[in-house]
Amino acid sequence: MEESHFWDDTLKAQNYMKELKNLKNTIDSYYQIKEKYEDVQTLIVMGYEENDESLIPEIKEALDSFIEELEELKLDTLLSEEYDRYNAILTLHAGAGGTESCDWASMLSRMYQKWADKKGYTTEILDFLDGEEAGLKSVTLQINGINAFGHLKSERGVHRLVRISPFNAAGKRQTSFVSCDVMPDIEEDVDIEIDDEDLRIDTYRSSGAGGQHVNKTSSAIRITHIPTNTVVQCQNERSQLQNKDKAMKMLKAKLYLLKKQENAEKVSDIRGEIKEIGFGNQIRSYVMQPYTLVKDHRTDAEVGNALSVLDGNLDPFINAYLKWNAQNKLNNP
Repeated sequence: MEESHFWDDTLKAQNYMKELKNLKNTIDSYYQIKEKYEDVQTLIVMGYEENDESLIPEIKEALDSFIEELEELKLDTLLSEEYDRYNAILTLHAGAGGTESCDWASMLSRMYQKWADKKGYTTEILDFLDGEEAGLKSVTLQINGINAFGHLKSERGVHRLVRISPFNAAGKRQTSFVSCDVMPDIEEDVDIEIDDEDLRIDTYRSSGAGGQHVNKTSSAIRITHIPTNTVVQCQNERSQLQNKDKAMKMLKAKLYLLKKQENAEKVSDIRGEIKEIGFGNQIRSYVMQPYTLVKDHRTDAEVGNALSVLDGNLDPFINAYLKWNAQNKLNNP
């Protein structure tokens, strides 16, 4: 019992330190942008007093930098919901379409890992299932960093790809779908009771390469909470016990969120509504042929360079979603 209290206190201390660092970064950002604002004002006054047109490019550059940082700071104020500051657990499931959809799931997994790297976040692969020929049938990523969930909650839903399939010998255009589910990784050991009789625990061999250990032992864990049909999986730890502990933590977090909500509509605000992986349900379309365009169907945000988006340039869509979501809450309190 004493050891349990020790680890609880240690975890609380770590969370306080993270929160303190987050607040310090926010204050530092305020003073940095205040200094930039004053620099712009000084340059403008100098230009007027000296009637020096050569300062115009420098003023424009300073002003553009100020506006960019101001927009980032404004967006940070939108990340104030209960779970926004947590790490994120993101799961991708390939829809119907065989190898093409599995390849699309692999492309999206790479996109999110590239985005996380650009943000300075770290990524762990908790579980994955290879496609039969190529790509991934499913993959679960844990993305670690302050406000990771706050940003990635914009990604929950169905993602649609239109392209000429490299797996189609006839060279025809093909449409593929992948669903994305995003949950916060609640760090505390949440207070929720789970009846062992409500659980189905399956073990299986870890996928892919990983040395002799993963090839010879069934260390991966899948836990199904039968009453709610909630499924979690983990295979990245070195032992079955560690994978089970991680999976139970994920399950408790999901059930905790479900318990905290009074109805399914409120659940969808946090977990994201999981719809059929197919036509008419997509939140975003990625078109590669006959033109290139990525469009979000909720916010109407668009980027013409689809390859840039697939290389991790997601911020235009995330930022547009945060603004759209905040406006919706103002209009529908």
